[in-house]
Amino acid sequence: MSKTLIRGAKVLGGRAQDVLVDGETIAAVGTGLDAEGATVVEAEGRVLLPGLVDLHTHLREPGREDSETVLTGTRAAASGGYTSVFAMANTSPVADTAGVVEQVHRLGREHGYCDVQPIGAVTVGLEGKRLAELGAMHESAAGVTVFSDDGKCVDDPVIMRRALEYVKAFGGVIAQHAQEPRLTEGAQMNEGAVSAELGLGGWPAVAEESIIARDVLLAEHVGSRVHICHLSTAGSVEIVRWAKSRGIDVTAEVTPHHLLLTDELVRTYDPVYKVNPPLRTERDVMALREALADGTIDIVATDHAPHPHEDKDCEWAAAAMGMVGLETALSVVQHTMVDTGLLDWAGVADRMSHAPARIGRATGHGRPVSVGEPANLVLVDPAYRGAVDPAGFASRSRNTPYEGRELPGRVTHTFLRGRATLMDGKLA
Repeated sequence: MSKTLIRGAKVLGGRAQDVLVDGETIAAVGTGLDAEGATVVEAEGRVLLPGLVDLHTHLREPGREDSETVLTGTRAAASGGYTSVFAMANTSPVADTAGVVEQVHRLGREHGYCDVQPIGAVTVGLEGKRLAELGAMHESAAGVTVFSDDGKCVDDPVIMRRALEYVKAFGGVIAQHAQEPRLTEGAQMNEGAVSAELGLGGWPAVAEESIIARDVLLAEHVGSRVHICHLSTAGSVEIVRWAKSRGIDVTAEVTPHHLLLTDELVRTYDPVYKVNPPLRTERDVMALREALADGTIDIVATDHAPHPHEDKDCEWAAAAMGMVGLETALSVVQHTMVDTGLLDWAGVADRMSHAPARIGRATGHGRPVSVGEPANLVLVDPAYRGAVDPAGFASRSRNTPYEGRELPGRVTHTFLRGRATLMDGKLA
């Protein structure tokens, strides 16, 4: 069994301590620990966090391996400090059966850069007409607990109610892509002053907010759990805040790009900024940051959405929606939340590790940095500043909105059950 001594790291941003990893677990936490027989990682000035957990990742395999594979996606995850990711169901074939989710789960185990937990589809083929094999996927080797038609909204209220009732029996959760389809037909960007000036079809905030309002009421009626994917508007924040005040079992996520970017960027007509839900206004961005800080929004999730070059390097109307995010997420969160004083590093650990692990039932992840816990860990150099260069990404795709932008922080080491998957910034 190998040993690693992480020496002088600021655990959760606090005082410097040594952390001894023995095999798969944390053996000791303190100062002046014995390094005999251990690989030593000098971590002075760096922050040690529990391994990050992403509740919203698109790995594309099976079916779109030209965009991403489980191997390349998990390598990107390790590069970004993630030890567990939840893989969305909009693959080809759709992950709506036990066989497909078991395939994705097996590929994650074989490649070993991070744990991969498949998300099962809510409806067959993401068509919104019939419930998928929710029970069979849960009982499979993959043990699915999160179900989503992400990319499409479960817009039929009867189907949504039945899904919430079904997963309640085993403590599952429905993760909703909140988008009323009739209100977003032909939409290209956020509906507002910029869309009017550019003459692009507008995507109104109410298309998101109306679905969230409906679904929190359904969750209350059924007594089940609902999770809101990539919440993006100030109005959505208020609905979730109201629902939580009533004791409704709702959780919500925000993406890094919705914490930083606004619809003003669409003036460039660069399709790298085309995403679902769309970039919103500065007012929305500020509301999202405040909601993440006060806990109304529970977690940060990347919505890592890789696309090949030809799907983004085209005219705006024809371009695919989505951005890669695994390798830049922590830097964006440091920039928008830590460096602004809205969150400390313990808060980051909660929003990017503890809470997503709890929501998704990611066993062994999101645990405290303490003796006896699994050694799923990430080391961050918060003093680093550098321009984002997608040429160095581990992801197969390069559709990042941050190319050339200077961001703070750099993940230097990632440990999955004690084994370094990233060492000194290089994949193991």
